[in-house]
Amino acid sequence: MDTIGDFLTHLRNAYRAHKSVIAVQASFVRNEIARILKEQGYIEDYQVVEENRKQYLRVLLRYGQRQQPALREIRRVSKPGRRLYASAVKLPEVANGLGITIISTSKGIMTDKEARRQNLGGEILCFVR
Repeated sequence: MDTIGDFLTHLRNAYRAHKSVIAVQASFVRNEIARILKEQGYIEDYQVVEENRKQYLRVLLRYGQRQQPALREIRRVSKPGRRLYASAVKLPEVANGLGITIISTSKGIMTDKEARRQNLGGEILCFVR
């Protein structure tokens, strides 16, 4: 039911199992979250692959020295049963600015820093650090 939550759980579990690549069914929101994670350096790369008339999102995970995951924590905030919204001035910071908040705004999906710069609020999708 919660496709975003499922995607985040796949990422979390893959990092814990030290996988190098995961594949999940593609959607617009999942592609945008993967784009932001790549821009911020939490994943190595992603691509959309089509097999049997279905699109899959293939994500290449990033690890640091001694196989430490680049992504330490990723947590769903707004859920289907309880949506959370915030204005531009009330957007939460993660780990005193060391992490990011992914927001769905009227101008697309973006990080909290971009939303503040554009003075946009929206639905808080997840916290990443």
